[in-house]
Amino acid sequence: MLERKQHLKNKAKSSKAKSKKRNLGKRALIALAVLLVVGVGGYIFRKELTVVAFDLFLSGQVEKKLEKSYAPVEEEKEPQQVSVEEKFKPFSMLLLGVDQRDNEPARSDTMIYAVVRPEESRVLLVSIPRDTYTEIVGKGSEDKINHAYAFGGAKMAKDTVTGLLDHPVDYYAAINFHGLRDVVDALGGVELPITKDIVNKQKYHEKFTIKANKPIYSGEEALNYVRYREDSDFNRTGRHQIFLNAIVNRMMKLDQVSKIPDLMDLMGENFKTDMMPSQIIDLSKQVMLGDSPTIKGFTIMGEGFRKNGVYYDAVNKEDLEFAKQMIDSWADPDTKPEQLLLPESRNESESEADNSAAAQ
Repeated sequence: MLERKQHLKNKAKSSKAKSKKRNLGKRALIALAVLLVVGVGGYIFRKELTVVAFDLFLSGQVEKKLEKSYAPVEEEKEPQQVSVEEKFKPFSMLLLGVDQRDNEPARSDTMIYAVVRPEESRVLLVSIPRDTYTEIVGKGSEDKINHAYAFGGAKMAKDTVTGLLDHPVDYYAAINFHGLRDVVDALGGVELPITKDIVNKQKYHEKFTIKANKPIYSGEEALNYVRYREDSDFNRTGRHQIFLNAIVNRMMKLDQVSKIPDLMDLMGENFKTDMMPSQIIDLSKQVMLGDSPTIKGFTIMGEGFRKNGVYYDAVNKEDLEFAKQMIDSWADPDTKPEQLLLPESRNESESEADNSAAAQ
């Protein structure tokens, strides 16, 4: 009798153990399934999760930091409110690279008219060389276009570029090159296509050497890269476009959204814009959800001349007209991506003209 009771007891224990093992097995399978779903879902919807994390934890911080950079031009007493319908339509922005050193007036060494198409993550960059000779709107005289910012800040720069291109400037964004250097370092550097050493050695220029074929370039090296102009001002504007492309690519590779507030801190007083912080955040989320930005660049060339001993660039009228046509194409929300007028078209038309002339 005692033996039978012991046998039943052992059997119950064994059954419990097996049941426990089955439950553990089920739980393990469920846990594995959950991990797979979360892992795969996290991978498939990683962009959406990034935006959710940004909204939950960082959006408020970033907006507060951006408020320090919000600097509307004189006539914009009220913030430029944008309706929901207009929010992701094409818009233009004047990008100003300001090189301000100690006890010197601020000069816009970089002037780029950008057309942004947010829904398609496409950006057109039209570079205007700083020595371009044009009317400085509001000054009543002709001068180098980069003097507009020195004379009248962002407002005069916007008005002058509008006058040159016959297209309005919706917003401006000005960054001091020194702030740019710190941002590049915070990103861990940038990749630049430097295949030959760049040596700045002219008598009155800052001396530096940028070594070729490095995998990553520091903030100081990137700053020297965009500043270097001993070859020509037109090559310099091309480097500005290359740099902008490189920094966008680097930022898109950020593994941690949490770096964004730190980057905003580094920008600090070195970044000014008249685009409202809330709109910048909405556009940033659109970029996070979209494809990697496609950036196309074009430089309005010119021919050098001297007036009263001062060097200027007389704008190439064909380039200027082509730039206006491109801006028309990109700024029109009804233009389909495959119908956009691209910078390459200008090179193709020039080649055809050359071939035609040669044939004659």
